[in-house]
Amino acid sequence: MALDPTLREQEQIAEALQHHKEALSPAERRAEVVVSGGFVIVVALLLVAFPPTSVGWNLPAAAACMFALIFALRAQFPIGSGFTVPSQLAFVPLLFTMPAALVPVAVVLACVIATLPEVVRGDQRPVRLLRSLGNAWFSIGPAIVLCAAAAAESAADAGALVLVAALAAQVACDFGALAVTERLVHGARIRELLRSAWVWAVDIALTPVGLLVAWHVDTMPWAVLSVVPLLGVLAIFGRERRARVEGLVELNNAYRGTALLLGNVLEADDFYTAEHSRGVVALALAIGRRLQLDDGRLRNLEFAALLHDVGKVAIPKEIINKPGELDPSEWQIIKTHTLEGQRMLDTIGGFMSDVGHIVRSHHERWDGTGYPDGLAGEVIPIEARIITACDSWNAMTTTRPYRAALGAEVARHELQRCTGTQFDPAIVPLVLDAVSAADPLAPETAPPAQPAVPAAALTPRPA
Repeated sequence: MALDPTLREQEQIAEALQHHKEALSPAERRAEVVVSGGFVIVVALLLVAFPPTSVGWNLPAAAACMFALIFALRAQFPIGSGFTVPSQLAFVPLLFTMPAALVPVAVVLACVIATLPEVVRGDQRPVRLLRSLGNAWFSIGPAIVLCAAAAAESAADAGALVLVAALAAQVACDFGALAVTERLVHGARIRELLRSAWVWAVDIALTPVGLLVAWHVDTMPWAVLSVVPLLGVLAIFGRERRARVEGLVELNNAYRGTALLLGNVLEADDFYTAEHSRGVVALALAIGRRLQLDDGRLRNLEFAALLHDVGKVAIPKEIINKPGELDPSEWQIIKTHTLEGQRMLDTIGGFMSDVGHIVRSHHERWDGTGYPDGLAGEVIPIEARIITACDSWNAMTTTRPYRAALGAEVARHELQRCTGTQFDPAIVPLVLDAVSAADPLAPETAPPAQPAVPAAALTPRPA
């Protein structure tokens, strides 16, 4: 089980926790009409087709199972935009204590009771109790299988194959309800939901334990209460996970605020550099997504692209804004901005130290002739290689203190000419594709062999 959530999952969990305190959005209302409405219809048809009788009831055991199920539903582990619970420990025994057609009704009742404390505390809007219907979809599959297999009175009448089919139907119904909800609310695709497949693996893993308890409820009605201490421990773990996620989100927000503050300082100190950095961020993220970098690397890329020139605040302004060429001593001074940027970010700590390493390397060259470390090829962090190409494109196509903006054709030619020497050959085509997609009027054909600007205008200089 993935106890350490990814960056994207942290954001999804934080968003879900915040939404609990809000009214249903139009998309959520549509999802509730479909998912909750479908649940009501299916349960009604099930009760009509297989009306419960007085046979198959074990009232003391059913009451104990309901108590344990409420406990289980309180042991929530936040995942993505929802949560998972160890409900199998009490749900499986519940199937053995009452007519199968009534089990979904009992599960909804348990879901409502389990959610009431959050509603009373104001952590959830009362309208979100409607989610109890959607959350109980997992109980529909086993109920249908048991009823169809003539084991409608209780699971105790079913054989091993029927119980396996009931478990498969449970997973299918739970996944189906989640897929419909996520599609209607977030536009999520099946492939994205499969990343949470471990949730159903946990259900499958807990099922044998639930069966062991269930086989004793007939002679020992209170046997199911033996899992309550375990559920209490799991509830503690769930609360710790939630607190950890909220802490991580708060820390990430603090880092983002720090980055924005540094960006504001940079803007106050040098407006061009700040505007340039924001332009590099958008293009770099587009390339990072095309390369399918994971969430953590995309975050580092975003911060590094925003702050790649932050070290320039330590460089004298007469050098930064010099309209002519730099002399050798001035070059040596301006080259220190990569080291100054890393030093500043290292003082913040955390993942900003990783960002600082990227900032340090964003003037390295593919052929090893860059600075400050002379790194070459794939030894250069890929985030730095992306920023190098995006940085150069943005620098060439915007007006600088020492020259006017170059045309897109000239900039395209320069990126292609320097591929394999200054730039990663795998990155340049992605940059050119991205800028063409962003500007449909950008030229698609190769420019003339010689740029139609003075050679001095292309003198390399830190962007």
